[in-house]
Amino acid sequence: MKQYVIDELRPSDHKRLKQYLDENFVVSDLGGLYWVPLEPEILTACQAEHRKCQPHYFALELLPDRLACELLVRTRNSIRCECIQYATDRQRNWLIDLIDAIFEKLELKT
Repeated sequence: MKQYVIDELRPSDHKRLKQYLDENFVVSDLGGLYWVPLEPEILTACQAEHRKCQPHYFALELLPDRLACELLVRTRNSIRCECIQYATDRQRNWLIDLIDAIFEKLELKT
């Protein structure tokens, strides 16, 4: 699985990041897993056409020492569909920029 990972989180950084993610994103039934919806304008043509599969998400996993962001664009409405695919460069950069902005806002050191 392709991922963007930020490791070596301090316990205090983990706590602040968890609080932020809990307040701003959909929390999965599986602890530590979050769903970050993609903005409609960065969807691929296939993803945009698949209205029944929308919204599309990135999955983030917060562990005590790291944040792992899958670079697979998923849907929570289907397990298998052609619209589930690895992020484009634009989608990947959007996710990295989003995570970097969160870390900056929370004043977390990476």
